[in-house]
Amino acid sequence: MLVAKFFHLLGLTLWVGGMFFAHMALRPALAVLQPEQRLTLMAAVLGNFFTWVWIAIALLLGSGMHMMALLGAAHVPPYVHAMTGIGVVMMLIFGHIYFGPFRRLKLAAAQQDWDRASRALGQARMLVSVNLCLGLLTIAIGALGPLQA
Repeated sequence: MLVAKFFHLLGLTLWVGGMFFAHMALRPALAVLQPEQRLTLMAAVLGNFFTWVWIAIALLLGSGMHMMALLGAAHVPPYVHAMTGIGVVMMLIFGHIYFGPFRRLKLAAAQQDWDRASRALGQARMLVSVNLCLGLLTIAIGALGPLQA
């Protein structure tokens, strides 16, 4: 269980930490760039980051399911069910970001359609904000939930 817990924490650190960095540090720092540079850079940065998010999702799903299986279905605490539910919602939102706004951002940036790229990035930013809040909530539940058990 200890190795699974490590991989679980690694996955959440990659994903939630990456969202926090991108939203709270990278995005504000890019304000000094021209829109064309900012949008091109964000398309590249998100492409790299999203590869790591897919890896994080695999780590989270694999380790989480393994730990739940070790506990047995009847013994999974309510806080673990809450984390699982929120995690699934986060994964669905990420899938939407990846196959929707991010895909449109990449295409629009490649075509130098900066208005369309800006709209796509704005949609992605809003959904990443939602996922960041959900991720932080999940961390709080994971950290505080065992205190209730």
